[in-house]
This record gives sequence, structure tokens and C-alpha cells, in this order.
Amino acid sequence: MTLMEDAKRGIITPQIEAVARDEGIDARTICSCVARGLISIPNNPARDCRVVGIGKYLSTKINANIGTSRDHINIDDEIEKAKTAEAFGADALMDLSTGGDLDLIRKKIMDAVNIPIGSVPIYQAAASQEAVVDMTSDDMFNAVRKHAKDGIDFVTIHAGVNQDSLKRIKQGNRITDIVSRGGSFTLAWMLHNGEDNPFYSEYDYLLEIAQEYDMAISLGDGMRPGCIHDASDGPSFLEFITLGELVRRTREANIQCFVEGPGHVPIDEIELSVKGMKSLCDDAPLYLLGPLVTDIAPGYDHITGAIGGTFAGMCGTDFLCMTTPAEHLALPTNDDIREGTIITKIAAHAADLTKEGQKERARAVDDKMATARKNLDWETQYSLAIDGERARSIRESRITGSDACSMCGDLCAMKIVSKALEEEKEKKQN
Repeated sequence: MTLMEDAKRGIITPQIEAVARDEGIDARTICSCVARGLISIPNNPARDCRVVGIGKYLSTKINANIGTSRDHINIDDEIEKAKTAEAFGADALMDLSTGGDLDLIRKKIMDAVNIPIGSVPIYQAAASQEAVVDMTSDDMFNAVRKHAKDGIDFVTIHAGVNQDSLKRIKQGNRITDIVSRGGSFTLAWMLHNGEDNPFYSEYDYLLEIAQEYDMAISLGDGMRPGCIHDASDGPSFLEFITLGELVRRTREANIQCFVEGPGHVPIDEIELSVKGMKSLCDDAPLYLLGPLVTDIAPGYDHITGAIGGTFAGMCGTDFLCMTTPAEHLALPTNDDIREGTIITKIAAHAADLTKEGQKERARAVDDKMATARKNLDWETQYSLAIDGERARSIRESRITGSDACSMCGDLCAMKIVSKALEEEKEKKQN
């Protein structure tokens, strides 16, 4: 029995109890939402890790992408990145490795962390052949089964890329065509072989594999816009419609899923994208890369992504995939992963300050920080900070003789006002 099947029967499983406890929400509410597909808890029984819920009423989660490339294959580096992402707040991790011994890399990464892990099986299917277009449908499904058997908690499947979306790309006026790597593999395979995407045409077989291993499906956005010019266009929304159909089929098979989205989107179109995807996909949990709100900030795309991610989260996005300073430029370093994780964690918390089900809990943390600042309680401030280590380092690197910070010292506004109010209080008492 899958977790969704248990939820449909009203069974409150240990996974549901864990999410309810972590989120401060009644377990029956979580169970009902899992049964309806509004919350996903990716948790492959073949692997033991921390349970994480994604979706309605829950805190905004963040994912970190790591993995080798064919140019840079260093397993130790990727393990270090995985541990860094987890240490600085990533709720899930995706192994996007394309170079080296993919089975070994995946296993070592899975052993290194205690959070849910996702993968993109088509990368391994493509690696099994000399050219991407030479892989077979068996290669694709065998890779999915291999990852499921290994204990991967969720797989990205670009099933929304099909013959209809191919026509839209040909007829459209995109600048960047397709920027999704999995989407490009799929489209190239379709053009070369003259057939539809096996993950779309044989979707029921994919569901059988996912059901056997109780593995969640992340419905990938192979047609996501890769620049501001291409945002909110025909190919994007046609894929949303297709993904909505696949969401319904996935739920009928008692498999958990969530939906991936763009991409590069100007800030005034983010609400349209989020609410459009939510509506077309029957409120399935939504997983966005960014979205990046401008194309002209290479080296700072962790910030452009956080700006978009905060607003997208406020509009209903459930799961944010971080970007790093290396986005569009290079394979990220460990420092890039750390910075990208922290910046995205800030975006997620900022979104939670506005969201139903999380607003009160999130604001309570900010209230504690405000009180600690008023009291010049530095240790409490460090403990509440998203990156307390950096906060401590900055303050202690600039010496002051005051108990305030070196910006104001004894001219600290809160210190002055607190003293004045205290003196006035004493006068009244006397």
C-alpha cells in the first residue's frame, strides 16, 4: 500500500504524524490533504531519512541541486555540497549528476544526508548510450526503476513534453527554445526517433513502477521559459494543461506527486503563473526554480531567484529550488551551495510570513528576534538567525566598547529610548 492509499483510508501513518508534529498542524488535516493530493510526503520506504511534507498549510520548503558534470567529476566535492546544503537548511536535495559512475555517486550522496533525495532518471538513461537520441524507452524506464529500487524519494519526469508541445515550440517565437536539460533530451529523442515521449505515451507504466516502490513523481517543466521574453507563453501553458491531466492520473493510481514550474518570469507575471498552475493542476504542490525576475544578473542569480521565490511563495508556491551565484556560469562550488541555500531559506521564510497555516508560527520567530534586538541580546539573535555564524562573525569583527553594535555604539536608538522610558517610569514611581 502506498502512503496516499493509506491516507485515503484515513490511516494516520508515522510519516503523517511526523509532518503534523513538525508543522504544528493536526494529523487528521495532514492525512486529508495527502489523500486529496494537496500535500506530498516523498519518502521511499527503501531509504530511511527525515520526513518532509510539501504543500497546503505547510511551511515553504527548499531544495538544493548538486551533482557532477562531464567536465567536473569529483564525488567528494558533491558529498561536501550535500552536507553543506543540509546543514544550512535545505529540506530536500536533488542529485543531477551527469558525469562519472552515476550509481556510485547517487549511493554516496544518499548515504551522506538525512533528507529526501530526488533525481532525474533520464540523465542516466542518456548516459547508457553514446548519444542522447540513441537511448531506448526501455533505457528510460529501467533508469526509473533503478533509482526507485535504490531508495530515491522522488523523480523528475518530463512527461509534459509531447508532440503537442513540440508543435508549439516550432510555431512560437521563443528566444531560448528549451532550457530544461531533461526537456531537451526528450525533445531531441522525439525528433530523431519520430515517436512521442515514452514517459507521456506510456505513463501508466511509469505509475506502476512508482506504485511498486511508493516513490513520488515530480512532474518536470520541460517547457519552462529560459528568459523573460519567453515567460507565460503558449508552450508553457500548454504544458501546465498536460501536467494537470497527469496529476489526476497520478492521484487515481494512489501515487504522490508535485508539479514543477518556471523558470524566468518577470515579477508582474509570477502571480499569473502560480495561480494558473495551481488551478490547472488541481492545487497539487508546486515546485519552482526561482523564478528569476531578470536575465541580466549573472553572478547574482541566487538573489534574482530569491526575489521571485518570495513573491511566488506568497502567491501559493510550496517548494522552492535554490539557485546559486554560479547559475548560468559554472558548476557551483561548496561556497555557492551554502550561499544559495541560505538565500533561498530567507525567501521561504519571508513567504511563510504571509501564508495561511504558517503565518503565526513564522511571525512568532520574527517577534522573538525583535525582542532580542531591543534587549541587545546577541546570543539569542545568533540562535534565531538563518545564518547565525555569519551574523556573529560580522559583529565580532568590528570592535565596539558598547553593548550595542559598532554602527551606533552608545548612540543606539533602542538603547537611548529604553533608557529614557525607564527613567520616566522611575520618576513616576517616586
